[in-house]
Amino acid sequence: MNAESPRLVGQRVQRIEDPALLRGEGRFIDDIKLPNTLHAAFVRSPHAHALIRSIDVAAARAMTGIAAVYTATELAKTLVRLRLPMAFPAGKLTEDAMPFVLAPREVCHVGEAVAIVVASSRYLAEDAVDRVVVDYEVLPAVVDPRKAIAADAPRACVATDSNLITRFHVGYGDCAREFALARHVFRETLFQHRGVAHPIEGRGILAYADPGTETLTVWSSTQMAHEVRNNIAEMLALEIDKVRVIAPDVGGGFGAKFLVYPEEIALAAVARLLGRPVKWIEDRREHFVAAIQERDQYWELEVAVDGNGLLRGVRGLLTHDQGAYTPHSITVPYNSASNLPGPYILPAYDLDVIVARTNKPPVIPVRGAGNPQGAFAMERLLDLVAGRIGLDRAEIRNRNLIPADKMPYAVGLINRGGGAVVYDSGDYATCQRKALDAVDYAGFPARQAAAREQGRWIGIGFAHGLKCTGRGPFESATVRVTPSGRVAVYTGALAMGQGLKTALAQICADELGVSVEDIDVTCGDTSHVSLGLGGYGSRQTMIAGSSVQLAAGAVREKALKVAAQMLASEKDLLLANGKVQVAGRPDLAVSLARIAVALRGAAGYSFPEGVDAGLEATFHFRVDSMAYANAFHACEVEVEVETGHVHLLRYIALQDSGKLVNPLIVEGQVHGAVVHGIGNALFEWMGYDENGQPITTTFADYLLPTATELPNIEVITHETPSPLNPLGMKGVGEVGVIPVTATLVSAIESALEPFGVHIQETPITPVRLLELLLQAHAANRAPEGEQR
Repeated sequence: MNAESPRLVGQRVQRIEDPALLRGEGRFIDDIKLPNTLHAAFVRSPHAHALIRSIDVAAARAMTGIAAVYTATELAKTLVRLRLPMAFPAGKLTEDAMPFVLAPREVCHVGEAVAIVVASSRYLAEDAVDRVVVDYEVLPAVVDPRKAIAADAPRACVATDSNLITRFHVGYGDCAREFALARHVFRETLFQHRGVAHPIEGRGILAYADPGTETLTVWSSTQMAHEVRNNIAEMLALEIDKVRVIAPDVGGGFGAKFLVYPEEIALAAVARLLGRPVKWIEDRREHFVAAIQERDQYWELEVAVDGNGLLRGVRGLLTHDQGAYTPHSITVPYNSASNLPGPYILPAYDLDVIVARTNKPPVIPVRGAGNPQGAFAMERLLDLVAGRIGLDRAEIRNRNLIPADKMPYAVGLINRGGGAVVYDSGDYATCQRKALDAVDYAGFPARQAAAREQGRWIGIGFAHGLKCTGRGPFESATVRVTPSGRVAVYTGALAMGQGLKTALAQICADELGVSVEDIDVTCGDTSHVSLGLGGYGSRQTMIAGSSVQLAAGAVREKALKVAAQMLASEKDLLLANGKVQVAGRPDLAVSLARIAVALRGAAGYSFPEGVDAGLEATFHFRVDSMAYANAFHACEVEVEVETGHVHLLRYIALQDSGKLVNPLIVEGQVHGAVVHGIGNALFEWMGYDENGQPITTTFADYLLPTATELPNIEVITHETPSPLNPLGMKGVGEVGVIPVTATLVSAIESALEPFGVHIQETPITPVRLLELLLQAHAANRAPEGEQR
């Protein structure tokens, strides 16, 4: 390692991805143009639940410019099966958990695809979609997961015996004993409503079967290129080496692209059948009705505490709306249930979880992956207890936090992979103190009193968030020095706007003594790395970064051995500025480029003993344990009681993601996470009527936060390194969203304390807030003896 070269890990290095994007030179799916490309559009169900009696495609096929129209019947002839492969271990759920490529006999949510039209332009394809006549027999739709599990409820899918997908238990300790001995027991019900991921770039696929190489190449805006490749190969009975999947620039994922979709299989199959490139770009309405969603959870909870406000136990029931299919198992409800204890000492926990099928789009993780729901439940309970026993909200949290000297801390839970939940490191009390000092919590009572004298209703709220990050079991990295002297990094990790290439380049640069400008990082191209898992679970910089560090370290050692044969003893050598040089003698040096040329087999040159060909190395960093990142947020708000509008006056986001590779990127990720959480808390409402029809399918109805609604988000970082990887990293991009909804609801409730408003749900829109104000007013005016 070169002591003369400044370390780049930990520095605010400008993102290497940005120049091309700022110049408009990014290459997203729709920027990729191939000659003779055909364009696809899907015939989608207008009904939440119906049987398909027949599909008449004759009029569509007869239109000029239409290349083909396929239904499930036609595609079944070229696919191994019509249902997608299980995306989780066999035996966990039945096969009907997975969606169809095209629905053959029954549709189970609005937007489910029943046919694909391929034409010379998207415009013609859309016109032809309207000419396809589907004879549906409409069936009753199941919308409410609580009603879905009743014995007499209509079936959300006629092929199933019940709408109960599964029921499981999460917990530990002796809840019965703890509740019996508790000084206080309080009850709470909570509801967290469904939302959509909405990356700025929707989904998109371009597929081309090259007859010359007999290779099927698929460009997909995905978070997991290797999984898409594996599924396409399986569904089309191809060797995986004959399928190449490339994720070009990806305009955000947030979980919406964390699975293999039916459209990816359909486009691949159609491209092979027609022998021409075929492209499909998702429009925004399709994203509302055909992309995955998250949430719709109902919680019924009891919390037990002693006389000092110390938690003794939590128990209850969580009912989770899974939608029509379960394409990534029960990840969301399991995460929600297992995250509830958070950073607190909770001696006993007992939660039953019901996962119900309904006639809505499937649920899989959106940013935070179910963990915000668990945090919301616990933080609401703590606010409830504090109010009931007269304890300061900050103090009740401080009394119950796991101390730093108890790390690593075994919670008592089992994660969904079957291992024990163990928090690896963290200092939650210090994080809380630093954030409350930053927001001037001590001075808030005076600010609130002054505001009330002016007729203004301000409040302050705060919450902890905790998330397991760095989900394994591995990620790949190949580091190669080319004969030009540039360094190529290839990984199965997947860049989707989060600055991954910059972070990996920084890690590599430190190992090889080069600048980030001399490093080219390629992510998500299955032709370069045979194994990879992609982007999810706040894992990529941790796992792929560790692989890059170890692979680059192996390249460094190889370069030093070769240079020692050329220059001097290995112990006298160091790397700097793309060269291996003798310490103190910059004139005695050999470039990495020259070493790379030598190691590709130059005539007459013999390799040093123990050195193989090529100045490159591949590493798959292997990890099973999770690194737990944490956050503590505090927010001051003002509520207009006449309109229900909430103004965010100040927002403090403290985050501990272990060792930070690039604080600049971390701050950007925290900003994005907070904005995402603000949307969940105040704006995003994915409504359905009693027939399962979506009633918010445009951004005129489904609201997202914009710049005018946002405060200046002040980011504070605290570094508690993880012992689970070489650099001590933890995940960044998701943990910042975990405490946001709880923080904002707590702040709103604080502002409206004189009115007696109690909030048990998200989102809390202006209309809903006015309803709660009116309900509180009516309850406060009720005669003695009536329900209040």
